[in-house]
Amino acid sequence: MDGDRTKLQSQDRIFYDGGCGLCHAAVRFVTKRMPSQCAFRFAPLGGTTFHETVLEEDREGLGDSIVVQTSQGELLTRYAAAIYVMKRLGPGWQELGSVISLVPRRLGDAIYDLVARNRSRLFRRPDTSCPILPEKLRKCFDP
Repeated sequence: MDGDRTKLQSQDRIFYDGGCGLCHAAVRFVTKRMPSQCAFRFAPLGGTTFHETVLEEDREGLGDSIVVQTSQGELLTRYAAAIYVMKRLGPGWQELGSVISLVPRRLGDAIYDLVARNRSRLFRRPDTSCPILPEKLRKCFDP
């Protein structure tokens, strides 16, 4: 069991807003394009896993968008998180992530924030905090 826990902690984690339709769409997008099954772990922001793995002082100011905790423990948000994930997806997406990463971070964050401000109008609020996924992918999700 401890070996499994260590393995899970050494993976990249994607924390998402469980009440956001755009976040659910992003999680489904990533799960369909992961280079291997459970290449990422997923958990809702504010969930047990988030509170157990991200220090309270680090949680302050993260907002309610997607947050990536790298296998090295670094926390990435907004544009940096999106680029990080994209560069770890399958062929084609890695290259696109590299090209998009040429956009200056300040501009990338501004675009991210614009979409985030309008996400509730663009995407319907989900019924549950976990996206509906095939059984084989459910093991990639933590509470």
